[in-house]
Amino acid sequence: MKAILKNICIALLLVCFFSFANRLFAQVASSKQHILIDVAHGQKFWNDPAAMNGMDPNFIERVKYMTGEITKTATSVNADIGYIKSKIKPADLAKCDLLFIHLPSARYDADEAAAIKQYVQNGGNLFLAMDVDYWSTLAQTNINAITSPHGVTFGTDSPDTLSGGYTKPSAITNKKLKVTYHGGRIVNGGTPFCYNNNANPFGAFASSGKGKMVVMGDGMVSLYMTAWKDVNDYQCSEFMHDVFAWLLK
Repeated sequence: MKAILKNICIALLLVCFFSFANRLFAQVASSKQHILIDVAHGQKFWNDPAAMNGMDPNFIERVKYMTGEITKTATSVNADIGYIKSKIKPADLAKCDLLFIHLPSARYDADEAAAIKQYVQNGGNLFLAMDVDYWSTLAQTNINAITSPHGVTFGTDSPDTLSGGYTKPSAITNKKLKVTYHGGRIVNGGTPFCYNNNANPFGAFASSGKGKMVVMGDGMVSLYMTAWKDVNDYQCSEFMHDVFAWLLK
């Protein structure tokens, strides 16, 4: 009789344990944050690797590499990635903890700019990178309509064409990181934290309402380009981890 009661107690304990474990797993899974990558505005480098049939094989391989790297970065901050493939709408942003926009070449209309403004003010987070006019112009994209409500604007191409950059310790990075840079676009406003090797800023961060944003005037570090002009140790993964961790904190 004692043995039977003992077995019943053990069984009940196991049931309770697995029930608790399942609830805990469900809570952890539901707490995962979501990063959405905009690929609907003529992005020069980013795309959904599952939707690239018929494109240049070298471009496909590059996108696969970047997707693998940004997935690792997302995983390191308990997030996953998805894509926005059409006009950005409030319903898209309602499912998004971080909106990632990188080197667009097509225009964001007034409704999209208003939706992103409201998203950030209500607690959403934005990572936005532009580059020099060679890739796309400010007139093509209307990108300042997205950033200017938060006190940050893109300016002209930087006259400084040196290669190589670094971060200064800030709320985002607590150490100096070596980051990729070659040319770039001037960024006005926010708190600068990325500088080229001539000490001119090209990356800044800002808080607006309940949300946060990081704005970059050069796209190389966020393309995970660890090598450029005979330098092979740029710390792209470390940089992107620190940026995403700050945005999603």
